[in-house]
Amino acid sequence: MDKIKIIIVDDEKLIREGLKIILSTYEDIEVLALCEDGQKAYEFCKENKVDVVLMDIRMENCDGVLGTKLIKEHNSDIKVLILTTFKDSEYIEDALKNGASGYLLKDSSYDLIYGGIKAAFGGNIVVHPDIIPKLVVKESSGGEAIAKEKLQQETGLTEREIIIIQEIANGLTNKEIGEKMFLTEGTIKNNITTILSKLALRDRTQIAIFAFKNNLVK
Repeated sequence: MDKIKIIIVDDEKLIREGLKIILSTYEDIEVLALCEDGQKAYEFCKENKVDVVLMDIRMENCDGVLGTKLIKEHNSDIKVLILTTFKDSEYIEDALKNGASGYLLKDSSYDLIYGGIKAAFGGNIVVHPDIIPKLVVKESSGGEAIAKEKLQQETGLTEREIIIIQEIANGLTNKEIGEKMFLTEGTIKNNITTILSKLALRDRTQIAIFAFKNNLVK
């Protein structure tokens, strides 16, 4: 069985080593290295095959946002999963905009962290339920969130495309979305390409951010 190769990045030694001990108990996870900041994680990723980076946000020298940016620019296939104690909307958005596959809190259960690693490795967006309101509130603090009808008028999105955006933000794969909507996986892929074009977005992560900020995810 091929294992998911991960590295753990945190400036606190006890957290790094504790996570390694716990995550190493899962038979399909292999912890390759422990790094103390984003720069060291980036350097390790340049020299080794890494599937998922479990990354803290606030670290001296090179924080998780910059570390994510460096790693994703080097190899966009590497998934970065942010793990932190800080429910900070600015950090959340910056990390996601720089290519992070998701954002979990350190007080999450180990099974949730393990599930997040698996989901990120599979290409899904992972966002802790407590964090979603942070993304929504920041956008709507100056007034009501844009109504779906108005949003469709402004963007040209169809009802089907709105639903697909919602399901992407809920973490579903193209196959799962297709099964739920009784459409082929190829049709879902084509719709996502159209969505990216209409919204001038780069990838699924930005689609998820769009959904959160426009209050499309409940």
